[in-house]
Amino acid sequence: MRLALDVLGGDNGAGPNVAGAVLAVNAIPDLTIVLVGDQPQTETLLAAASVPPERIEIVHAPLVVDMKEKPTDALRRKPDASIFRCWQLLAEGKVDGLVSAGNTGAVVVGAMKTRKFLKCIQKPGIATIMPTARGRCIIVDVGANVFPKPYHLLEYGVMGSVFARKILGIPHPTLGLMNVGEEEGKGHELVQKTYELFRASALRDRFVGNIEGRDIHRGTVDVVVTDGFTGNVVLKLCEGVFEFVMNLVKQDVLGALDTERDKGVAAVKGLLGKYHYSAFGGAPLLGVDGVCIICHGSSSDRAIANAINVAATGVREKVNDAIVAEIEALPKDE
Repeated sequence: MRLALDVLGGDNGAGPNVAGAVLAVNAIPDLTIVLVGDQPQTETLLAAASVPPERIEIVHAPLVVDMKEKPTDALRRKPDASIFRCWQLLAEGKVDGLVSAGNTGAVVVGAMKTRKFLKCIQKPGIATIMPTARGRCIIVDVGANVFPKPYHLLEYGVMGSVFARKILGIPHPTLGLMNVGEEEGKGHELVQKTYELFRASALRDRFVGNIEGRDIHRGTVDVVVTDGFTGNVVLKLCEGVFEFVMNLVKQDVLGALDTERDKGVAAVKGLLGKYHYSAFGGAPLLGVDGVCIICHGSSSDRAIANAINVAATGVREKVNDAIVAEIEALPKDE
């Protein structure tokens, strides 16, 4: 198994990426990591690492797409930037997947340029994992496609269901369509037509209908389907609320514990470890021919290692084969 890692992607530079790759290689026996970035810098970071040299390769790509850079402009001006070189390796069949903590738009633009989509998939979608009262759920899309068609959302339901089954271990995942109310007939034309598609598809037995934002963390469904604009707003809102609540707990609750403070600190750390984004590592870009995990820009070495592990699991479990089989069984887009 071979995975490409965008060494230059992320807010914190190459250090956490290289360290995360070392952690992953030492934990996954059948994995080879291709580090794509500035070769001299990468070699320096690897010098003190304890890792079999044959398990890590380096591809020199010293240019980086900055976080605030417009992805389409970057693709035109920096076609050999580290993230685009990762996509080139995937398109050439030299790796089975890629991981990046860099500019999300650049990751998606790289996919669009190579057109390395799965058979039958019209538009890829970014999925993210959310904690719920019942465990975890997956939301698709959270930013790749802000102007989807109804059939794209139906595809997201299929891809999210396969991911929930293969990666999260949910045998029969249920699905819900994000809307402004639970009743049938609610919402704009996109969700109304998507609702009808789900009801007429092979997913109808697991489709519970419309859900609202508050249902996500209640664990009402295992897979939430929405457009990329709404999904991205939901994702960023949830991240902000989580950070706000955790800060309140640390400032107001722990300060009042006195002698029990150590126990309180341990409890808060436990919550952070369970629900922080780094516990899962990143968001899969579903629908591409290969595995792609998009990490948070501030990812630590642990988060990068976890993301690599998820990518490796996706390859091992043949998630894409299952997606293609289920997409082919859907009614064709008219």
